[in-house]
Amino acid sequence: MSKFTPDRLKSYHPASPLSRGHMPNNFEISLKEYTKNQAHRIPPYLGISQPLMGFDSEYRNIIDYIVRITYRIWETNEREVDYISDCYSDDSLVYDDYGLQVGNKKIIADTHHTTSAFPDIVLNAEEVIWSGDDQVAFHTSHLTRIIATNTAKSRYGDATGHVINVPVIANCVAMKNDIFLEHVLYNTSAMLQQLGIDLWEEVDRLVADPPAGWPRSQQVWDDLRSAVSPTKALSKAEPVDGFDPDAFSREIHDNIWNGDGSKMYKAYAPNVEFEGTTERKFKGTKAYKGYIEGFHQTFSNFVLQVDEVYWMGNETDGYLISTRWSAEGIHSGEFLYRAPTEKKCQIWGLTQWRLKNGLIENETQLFNELDLMMQIGKARLDD
Repeated sequence: MSKFTPDRLKSYHPASPLSRGHMPNNFEISLKEYTKNQAHRIPPYLGISQPLMGFDSEYRNIIDYIVRITYRIWETNEREVDYISDCYSDDSLVYDDYGLQVGNKKIIADTHHTTSAFPDIVLNAEEVIWSGDDQVAFHTSHLTRIIATNTAKSRYGDATGHVINVPVIANCVAMKNDIFLEHVLYNTSAMLQQLGIDLWEEVDRLVADPPAGWPRSQQVWDDLRSAVSPTKALSKAEPVDGFDPDAFSREIHDNIWNGDGSKMYKAYAPNVEFEGTTERKFKGTKAYKGYIEGFHQTFSNFVLQVDEVYWMGNETDGYLISTRWSAEGIHSGEFLYRAPTEKKCQIWGLTQWRLKNGLIENETQLFNELDLMMQIGKARLDD
């Protein structure tokens, strides 16, 4: 590939919220079209061209950019980890499982560490939901599946020889080839569990020797929630007739997490397929209701807010919807996380929905479970 130098004459912070006109109303540029329904991971024909001012000319559209920078960094024979410096800005802000990571040097170091511990790592794209353009910035929600064998020492201990298979979601904002804002959940709790590591024992170790960025400050928590969030929801600022993905996401999240859950059966297909954090996997609305009830039995005063929604699609072909959300609650029950601490906890998540005929047929949802357990572990230690 040709040498590319990104334009960094100015910072792109703060990221601009999107308008309704930034949402693609079709799937001409989509992962399904790009891979020809998974016939290719990276196709010989890289898809239709899209304006990408300031991006490396190697890329034809935003899907091609997201898929190929991931492959180039993690999987090529050359394994161009240092290419991160050309596609993450020097002042990038990355909110991850542990807290806030600032700048691309930390990302490079962490990636070198991971590829050393898991040298056969594969990151297979399962979905990319995008919106925006090269003027306001592209917003992408990238669901990828990491498959790798732990054959060398990692920050979690000696090599186990175990194979991990975990979904990861990264919501990025990119301008001129630079990702400058990212909310990413690596599903670390699932990875540790698959490595055969006891989660509560690891929580105690991490609380005693915290990773960079943890525990997050109140300011970081506030910024995580408000980053690129519109001052007024699109459903209020730009109301439309007919089905509105923004209104739908906000209403359903509010009803099933903060309300009585009565709208679940009108929003979800009866046989909805769900995959979530720490190897949660189930089918059907009854199982989904039980999942939510577990949180309500564990956290009192639980209040969830939707921080950002974007989507692609239309009523005929269906929709792909990305929702970033956050919540607070008092750990007052022992249903999920052992004896209650009566302390406030911070929970945030990324959700992808696939809708057809107004019903959610598939949901992938990740949240910061290891961090949540660490908050609870620290509260016990502080007491």
